[in-house]
Amino acid sequence: MIRALAASVLLVAGTGLIAVSALGLIRLPDVYNRMNAVAKAGSLGVVCVLFAVLLLMPGVRTAVVVLVAAGLQLVSAPVGGYALARAAYRAGSPLADATRYDELGGRVPGAGRQDGAG
Repeated sequence: MIRALAASVLLVAGTGLIAVSALGLIRLPDVYNRMNAVAKAGSLGVVCVLFAVLLLMPGVRTAVVVLVAAGLQLVSAPVGGYALARAAYRAGSPLADATRYDELGGRVPGAGRQDGAG
């Protein structure tokens, strides 16, 4: 009973984090903020759902699969988000108007804001 309740809480939390990630993908102003939302909230949501599965289906095989999947998710999502943001910056994707300064401005030739501000 307690295990099922804990799994339900983890499922709701994971689903909520994935929904927040999707909302951030739609509502945030630029590609950098969107990638940050998806990389962080999405990966934590997936890990919560994986641990809920572990609670619902206990076993050594399930534990190994969940731990490997969670580890890969927690390692690959931030690295992938960083690589995509770096590629977007080098491609000249504009920053949001609310961005006060560009820390990489002038350090990466031919990249950054298109309007010359920074």
